[in-house]
Amino acid sequence: MAWWGKLLGGTFGFMLGGPLGAILGAALGHQYDKGLKALPGSGQQEVPPDQQELNQTAFFTATFAVMGHIAKADGVVSREEIRFAEAVMQQMDLTQEQRQTAINLFQEGKKQDFSLEEVLDQFHSRVGRQRNLIRMFMEIQVQAAYGDGKKHAAEHRILESISKRLGISSMELGMIEQMVLASIHFQQREQQQRHSGRERPRPGGTGIGSLADAYAMLEVGKSASDSEVKKAYRRMLSRHHPDKLASTGLPEEMMKVAAEKTHRIKQAYEIINQSRCMR
Repeated sequence: MAWWGKLLGGTFGFMLGGPLGAILGAALGHQYDKGLKALPGSGQQEVPPDQQELNQTAFFTATFAVMGHIAKADGVVSREEIRFAEAVMQQMDLTQEQRQTAINLFQEGKKQDFSLEEVLDQFHSRVGRQRNLIRMFMEIQVQAAYGDGKKHAAEHRILESISKRLGISSMELGMIEQMVLASIHFQQREQQQRHSGRERPRPGGTGIGSLADAYAMLEVGKSASDSEVKKAYRRMLSRHHPDKLASTGLPEEMMKVAAEKTHRIKQAYEIINQSRCMR
């Protein structure tokens, strides 16, 4: 929790600077100069500790602020969208102080004068070369758009704007969306099983947590060869591995979020393996 300790020390938000520093300052009740130039991001796969901590601060700030902006996109922040944000906070096991800061950031993102483009530009400048970190951020925002059970047209437009700003193609955004929906289905299936006590459905089914969802989780089609499925599985595990994400700047509090995603990926591979009897 080194980044958080430095943040409370009063200088770390100042070091972050830019619109992210200003939003964070507002969330913490401090005044940071919005005009400060943000420190440049690192192009290395693994970044020095101080740079990691700045990345962690930027990720935490942008995640909850942009989440609030998406929730407000259709004009009304639903109770379901608030519950989703709260669920992310709970999964991160935030301290009371961190939780309040996350809530304040969410509220900052809902404001009419919130500058999405400026925030995204600084965030991309800060962590843009850490592609797995960008992917994780995008997956969280897509899931936030489905926080109330459906994605509204205004939310879709914002997601497209975010992905374009972060260098994510329309095709990749579509794949991320399918993966997120599949993950939601897996979660719903587990909840249904806990309530009903039934065994999990057979892998060839078409319902929640189906074989189609499993392929979507691995971002491959049903026509993919066994070798391609295995490569996709390894790629997705590597992309979401908590330790690798931590080395690029994912806040340690979000390790549980990353671990949950790797759990879903393993579930998906197991379903496909059962269907194909791969060796």
